[in-house]
Amino acid sequence: MDQPASTALLNHFAALEDPRQTAKVLYPLPEILLLLLCATLAGADDFVEMELWGNEHLAFLRRLLPCKHGIPSHDTLREVVAALDPALFKACFASWVEGLREAEPDIVAIDGKTSRRTHARSKGRDPLHLVSAWATRQRLVLGQEAVSGKSNEITAIPLLLERLALTGALVTIDAIGTQTGIAETILKRGGNYLLALKGNRPVTFKDVEAFFADPPLDMLDTCQTTDGDHGRIEIRCHAVCHDVAWLFSDRHYPGEVAFSGLAMIGMVENETLRGGKTTRERRYYLGSAKLNAETFARAVRAHWGIENRLHWVLDVVFRDDLSRLRTGYGPENMAVVKHMAMSLLHQAKPTTSLKNRRKRAGWNTRYLEALIRQAA
Repeated sequence: MDQPASTALLNHFAALEDPRQTAKVLYPLPEILLLLLCATLAGADDFVEMELWGNEHLAFLRRLLPCKHGIPSHDTLREVVAALDPALFKACFASWVEGLREAEPDIVAIDGKTSRRTHARSKGRDPLHLVSAWATRQRLVLGQEAVSGKSNEITAIPLLLERLALTGALVTIDAIGTQTGIAETILKRGGNYLLALKGNRPVTFKDVEAFFADPPLDMLDTCQTTDGDHGRIEIRCHAVCHDVAWLFSDRHYPGEVAFSGLAMIGMVENETLRGGKTTRERRYYLGSAKLNAETFARAVRAHWGIENRLHWVLDVVFRDDLSRLRTGYGPENMAVVKHMAMSLLHQAKPTTSLKNRRKRAGWNTRYLEALIRQAA
């Protein structure tokens, strides 16, 4: 007989160890994980709301797991989540989400976000800063790595990349990730990189900036896009050059180009008209794949999707910036639960806003069960 959807889903987290003393456990870890996920999908934003939701929907939960002793208190939920091994939890999540990924290669955007209210000043604890990997076409969180602040993303990104299947993927990262070691890790994992270039690589930035200031037109592939809303018109001019041999001259100087597999440089010029005023901005990129201008334009735009399709959703739909969870590994582990819930909602039909899908999950247990069953 087929396993219940909930059991099949939770089997991906079977390796997660219960931090409590076995003899004192009234609420098994799978039941707690099921409650956390279902309540989060259904609109609960903190442990008090999860306890309330669980008590109102105990009959539903008992269709999936025994829940012999009912629903744990919000204090129990907080203590268990704070004590779970975050590395193991992330590994279990990564194993689960791999089953949702499509075989076709995707653009994988890497970026960080701070959960602003998760700090504990009295204990010298900074807010949680999480670096996430986002599959832009499927809108899936592939993995995450917690760091103490944005400046530490340089050390977190390689750790995250080492856990991802990147064969055929194009990995995009903002300028903080434009490091030779990160580029090498992406290539080693079977992917290609597209890295933003800014002043933190001053010599390379100066060379690329000078090239695009007066480029030989026969060396460029170009395209232009236009869009606008709310009284804003934005024209983007994209240019790529596949001849990068001149960057690797016989000159040896501090900060010279040392990126393995470098195959192209790219430039985006934004011209924005708003309120009768025009502003212009240029951004530069290093890439290991010889993208044409149209593909380059799509990749650059796809990277910024992590802001409005992941970070914005976490803040607005899941109220992440209002979370005051500050104990132990709680912030990091609940981020995994939210990412899991978001992945399930993104895969759900019919297509409505994520906010409405979440509300529907709270109103209709058949829809909620269908969300869980799709990942079984």
